[in-house]
Amino acid sequence: MKILVTGATGFIGSRVTRQLLDAGHDRVRILRREHSCLDLLGDTSDHVEHRVGDMTDPASLLDAMQGVEVVFHTAAVVHLGSERGRRVTATGARNVVDAAIRAGIGRLIHTSSIAALGRSDNLAQPGDESTQWEPDGLNTPYAVAKHEAELEIFRGLAEGLDAVMVNPSVVFGPGRKSENTSLICAAVQARRVFMYPAGSISVVDVDDVAAGHLLAWERGQTGERYILAGENLSWLKVLTTLAEAFQVPPPRWRIPPATAIALGAAIEGWSALFRRSPVFSRVLARTNNRAWSVSNEKAVRELGCIFRPFGETAARIAAAFAENG
Repeated sequence: MKILVTGATGFIGSRVTRQLLDAGHDRVRILRREHSCLDLLGDTSDHVEHRVGDMTDPASLLDAMQGVEVVFHTAAVVHLGSERGRRVTATGARNVVDAAIRAGIGRLIHTSSIAALGRSDNLAQPGDESTQWEPDGLNTPYAVAKHEAELEIFRGLAEGLDAVMVNPSVVFGPGRKSENTSLICAAVQARRVFMYPAGSISVVDVDDVAAGHLLAWERGQTGERYILAGENLSWLKVLTTLAEAFQVPPPRWRIPPATAIALGAAIEGWSALFRRSPVFSRVLARTNNRAWSVSNEKAVRELGCIFRPFGETAARIAAAFAENG
């Protein structure tokens, strides 16, 4: 069985690719851009078939899917404030669905996000796969992109595509220090995190997310979503756990919501002046001061997923940072 992984050089996609090979699947093909960095794949890159292309290039997608039975679509632009990322992620999903239908793919596993679901701020009743999306001011461009990408998957389902969606929460794990949640980890390690938001988030280990992808392929029901989440934790707990793993002082002060919003507005203005995507915004400030929680019950019950505690993930990150310098 030939398997295609899009986004295989990225944080989640590289782990999915590694786990596929570890599970004995030796006919794995990856779609990557010409100059993609292969560091996260390591030696694995020598054991997969490479196709050069892009999810915004329909012809390259269709070519990469020739002879393929299963597609893991993990590619996306992960930038919470990027309108370009929104367009690329949503358009890419549309192109992937179209190519999968034309190529007669047997099953598509789509990497979505809990950001694509509706939000529950009731810790006693966490959000789940049935929580309805609602347009509001707390949705980042990334969240909107993931929601729009899911709409493309549902469109594909209506056209006869066999597809399953997985919705990871905030993913942590060893990775590039300059990307994703590793930016937070690197800031904690460098003792640059003195304050913490008042809210809470759901966190999950990247290797548990990759394992959830494989289980969704094997056991997931067509058209279903599966939340891949470990623990619902306050930001203080997340940052303190990371600080303990790095053996540095934890943050001491809670940042007032009004201060966070003012900072977001200032960064938005600076980014607009220099024509860059903001790394922080007023939307993120409001979001990080809310108590979000989700339930992983469906993934545990139907897929057999196992999620490790965040303390173990933090220790793995610290060990990887120490090893790589």
